[in-house]
Amino acid sequence: MAAVTIRNLSDEAHRALKVRAAQHNRSTEAEIRAILEAAVRPEARLRIGTALAKMSRKIGLTNADVEALEQARDTRPAEPIRLE
Repeated sequence: MAAVTIRNLSDEAHRALKVRAAQHNRSTEAEIRAILEAAVRPEARLRIGTALAKMSRKIGLTNADVEALEQARDTRPAEPIRLE
């Protein structure tokens, strides 16, 4: 697991973190982890698989449609570009 060092954090910010951690009944380090996790992985983030599934349902795409697209797809390998 990665470790992060935060330099030049103001005393005020450190005190505020300690107070916030106490309010949430956890250590200052655990509070900082929770803050960072929430910042980089918000609950409302876009999940591409979920978004694609939702779009497919919205337009009425079925498994039969997907199978038909796969059968119609050209499966031959692409020809390399010839620079002559």
